[in-house]
Amino acid sequence: MVLSFFQSAKPEAAPAATAAPLQTKASAAGRMMALHSTGRISWSPRDSASLTRNGFSGNPVGFRCVKMIAEAAASLPLIQQDRQQRYDMHPVLDLLARPNPLQGRAELLEALYAQILLTGDGYLEAVGDSTGTAEVPAELYVLRSDRMQLVPGTDGWPKAYDYAVNGRKHRFNMRGELPPVCHIRAFHPQDDHYGLSPMQAAAQALEVHNAASRWSKALLDNAARPSGALVYQGNDGQGSLSSDQYDRLQAEMAQYHQGAGNAGRPMLLEGGLDWKPMGFSPSDMEFQKTKDSAAREIALAFGVPPMLLGVPGDATYANYQEANRAFYRLTVLPLVQKVAGRLGDFLAQHSGAPLDLRVDLDQVPALSGERDAQWKRVNAAAFLSVSEKRALLGLPVETTETGEATKTSEAETPVGDDDET
Repeated sequence: MVLSFFQSAKPEAAPAATAAPLQTKASAAGRMMALHSTGRISWSPRDSASLTRNGFSGNPVGFRCVKMIAEAAASLPLIQQDRQQRYDMHPVLDLLARPNPLQGRAELLEALYAQILLTGDGYLEAVGDSTGTAEVPAELYVLRSDRMQLVPGTDGWPKAYDYAVNGRKHRFNMRGELPPVCHIRAFHPQDDHYGLSPMQAAAQALEVHNAASRWSKALLDNAARPSGALVYQGNDGQGSLSSDQYDRLQAEMAQYHQGAGNAGRPMLLEGGLDWKPMGFSPSDMEFQKTKDSAAREIALAFGVPPMLLGVPGDATYANYQEANRAFYRLTVLPLVQKVAGRLGDFLAQHSGAPLDLRVDLDQVPALSGERDAQWKRVNAAAFLSVSEKRALLGLPVETTETGEATKTSEAETPVGDDDET
């Protein structure tokens, strides 16, 4: 059976007379339709270096969003307090005021916030005191996130961090007595070790905005005019040029009538040549709206109101002051509170005492109206004691000169149910 199978697979002999090929119908416009088909979408890589280069260094909207958030967050004053008092002088405040010989407080925090916004991760290195008697580290340094690699242990938690620079690698051991690195990461739903940055969420909008900018630059290089067509009609009725005439005409057009330097130059046409300008298509006229829409999506991913960036066509907020207040309340404050809490826990491991770093909301100009209204509302609540009012305002408990907490007087005691008659 196997032999017969192979025998049946042999090709049969060709007939003596070949049959005529079957006639098939084809569309005359098929090739033209293929010319108008669009290709695949080309996206840039999504690694940290490419996103930083395209979205921060090469895009004005992304650059401004990161700078606005980082600078605003670094300018907020941080205070150290506990349940008993607010410290005017503290080793943690001294460390933040002068974290290292090369940076001040604002420079260090701005670099830390910018790293979190660009890559989703921020790393702080704590350099200990040589004497070993200090309550806090001697210096703090911000490490670049694109150079850091987490090394997980068998339990899934990080056991070390590898920092690579110029082919050299340094390992920070996280299983020692004190952790040398503070890792602050943004939330990532699909990664246990690294954070998700706003730059990654806005990657497609950033590429659309950059492509629109390149299209505008190409249009400016063409004298800010759409392209046209040269139509030739010879005297003998023939509408074609010779090879020499075509090459000469193309060279003259490239040399004398293309580029921004030739804008407005008159065109000298020989006999039979006629210039037919092409106007903007409706899609070209809507291109600027596409660019503005991409800018709004970028601002939305970072949490910056488009009104603060000068993006036209956005009137979500009643005025600039309301947009600025929403920017601080919804974007800047959550970021600073997250970083301050994590930094306080990290420094507490070195000092051995609990630390509570928080933002001094009374010194934030954008929130002055809210704070004034809150102070008046709390002060007008006669049923609250002084201690309860201070707790609502985020202030420590009022103490006497001996350090004891002030007792609530009878006039400040809340009225009970027995007194209601």
